[in-house]
Amino acid sequence: MNRVLLRIMAAALLLVVSGLIGWRVLAPAELSASAKTPNPPTPSSRQLGVTSRLNVAPLVVDATVRVYAAKHQVRADGPVTARAVYTARWSFRRWPEQLSAVVASGTTVITRWSDGKLVAIDSRTGKETWRADGPEGPGYAGHRTGAAAVWNPPGLRIAGGNVLVTAGQILSAYAVSTGQSVWTATVPAGCSEGFTTSGGAYLCATGAYDTTSGDLLTGWPTGPYRPVGCGNSGCDAFRDGAGQGWLASAAEPRRVPALDDPLAVLVAGTVITAAQADAPAAPASPAVTPGPSVSADVPSPSPSTSVAAVPVDGLPLTPPAGTSPSSFFPAVAARTVDGAALWTTQGPARVLGGDSDTVLLLTPENMLRGVDVRTGDLKYSMPLLFAPDKADTLDWKPGLYHLTDGFLAIERLDKDASDDPESPVYYFTPDTVLLVALPD
Repeated sequence: MNRVLLRIMAAALLLVVSGLIGWRVLAPAELSASAKTPNPPTPSSRQLGVTSRLNVAPLVVDATVRVYAAKHQVRADGPVTARAVYTARWSFRRWPEQLSAVVASGTTVITRWSDGKLVAIDSRTGKETWRADGPEGPGYAGHRTGAAAVWNPPGLRIAGGNVLVTAGQILSAYAVSTGQSVWTATVPAGCSEGFTTSGGAYLCATGAYDTTSGDLLTGWPTGPYRPVGCGNSGCDAFRDGAGQGWLASAAEPRRVPALDDPLAVLVAGTVITAAQADAPAAPASPAVTPGPSVSADVPSPSPSTSVAAVPVDGLPLTPPAGTSPSSFFPAVAARTVDGAALWTTQGPARVLGGDSDTVLLLTPENMLRGVDVRTGDLKYSMPLLFAPDKADTLDWKPGLYHLTDGFLAIERLDKDASDDPESPVYYFTPDTVLLVALPD
């Protein structure tokens, strides 16, 4: 009898302990760890080329730290040019909520969560600066690298001093500095995934809105609008529903027929588009030799056949920055916004966008070429591989990519990868993201 009683008591005790453990593991919780050391310095401009090979996609913030997204966590490491992912300088974790999106403005990192919470974090210290209640967000969709959450954040946009949040037919603005609600507007269906312009507008499929007030803008061309050569915040140009190009760097849009070309993008105020393969090329200056990240042992790329770039179903082959690069252009040409020809350089090449006064081109052999936006002169050419690993190769296809603060980050996919990012053979290697410090 005593043995039976002891067994019952032991089983009850075990059940209680298991319940306590389960509660501690599964109960809603937050865990925050701030930085213990000073902020990393801005990297030297002499450190150029592929500096890092990472297993997650970095959002470079303030040119000093790299911010990463995971299903229940946002974290940062540094310095920016570290070869691999380092121990987190700071981290912020929420359970069971999922991280929806991450954006940055200056040194402020703003995170959106599935329960609607908006949490702002100082990128230098990792300390929370403000918190606000917003509409519920989508679940985490960053896949293995987190790229979609930090490079194409769903429903989260920056517009001047505000961060815009979209959910269904609700468009809301919060002050980046304080998190205070600035305005809320009801918008038509189909307006949840728009983009902001550098001139202060939010454009979506069904309308244009003032980012300072939420008011509907009148006198604008009819949508749906598509960004031209930019991500989803601070775009300088767009095309309207009729495919006509416009500058959007001022409060009123300016018509630019040179942007009507569905293959055209805008880089540093210059229209870049495809040209005929036999077009005369501008004279190119000798390539600038990048820094120590480029190995002299890299094999020469093999010849490649030019591929004509043709629009598909009326949509441009050059998508917004942050998505897979465009089809190869047989040649690349530049024009002023008024349509005057500037230069032409031979391809084949994909246009990735621009950094400062440089147009970034990717060749079929995964060589990155920097071309002067004013003259078409070749400023540099470098292989996109991690030179410290002699076994690394150029035999991959590009996935998502992101340009910011003088850096290019790009996913490398298996050449035979399916369209499913969850496939075990989708990415090229476990450390599938390259970070490139771009020459001035």
